[in-house]
Amino acid sequence: MKLLCRALFTLSIFALACTRDTPAQAQGSIIFTVRITPSTGVAEPVRGLPFYLLRKSFAAIQQEAAESQPRPDLDKFIDSLTLSNELKAWMKKHHTARITGEEFAKSLTAQEILTVPEFWKAYDQLNIGDKQFGFPVAKYNDRERARKPEKYQRDVDEFHERILKYIDDHPESKDGMDAELQSIDPNPRWMEQVTARRSGIRRMALDLAQSRYLVAQTQSDLNGRAQFSNIAPGNYWITCLNIDAEVGDTRAKWDVPVTVRAGAATQILLSNYNSVPPASAAF
Repeated sequence: MKLLCRALFTLSIFALACTRDTPAQAQGSIIFTVRITPSTGVAEPVRGLPFYLLRKSFAAIQQEAAESQPRPDLDKFIDSLTLSNELKAWMKKHHTARITGEEFAKSLTAQEILTVPEFWKAYDQLNIGDKQFGFPVAKYNDRERARKPEKYQRDVDEFHERILKYIDDHPESKDGMDAELQSIDPNPRWMEQVTARRSGIRRMALDLAQSRYLVAQTQSDLNGRAQFSNIAPGNYWITCLNIDAEVGDTRAKWDVPVTVRAGAATQILLSNYNSVPPASAAF
């Protein structure tokens, strides 16, 4: 009887030990090295950079944050401006609130300059000193509009034709229009709204990443090595969020998928080749 009890006690202790060991044996780890190759061609370790293990890619988290922040309505913004209806229609057609910059002035057609009051005022003011050197001069005056409407309209049409031809023959006459329009350019106010949304998305994405989706955090050592230990099997992403690593003249950051298997150590190299491409798109 004593032998039986002792055997049962031994078995129970063994079973308890196995039960305690099972979760630890089911965990895996990620061992990674971070290196950047600058234009000099010599790979160097990235030291002291924080890394995060997430249950969702940081790119997808940013998209999640963006979907919760409505885009500013450009058409609604344009409608709120105290500008001519013609200029508002031009802005909506070209999907922009910007009316400055050399490229903007060069892209304007003669017809646009003539039909948008703000454009015409800026163009006329810019070329007012050239009227003695061939710049068209209007032969009509507003007093004739009521007394001789037909003659008035003929003179207006003739003047417009000469202006259109002059602009087409002298494209350089548009140079400097953007400076004349700078005082009424609404683009800085529009960009404030766009920038405020981007900043809100950035803050929300960082908060989501470090609260809802964070699994572990580590930091690369002097050799550019780091490790995540005791990680449950599954699919994860290694990211440095929005922090750039910098070596020489090269900057990089990562958002790399990785799979953890039970009882195994997954090894990965983070380099220029699997870094996040420079992002140009705005949410």
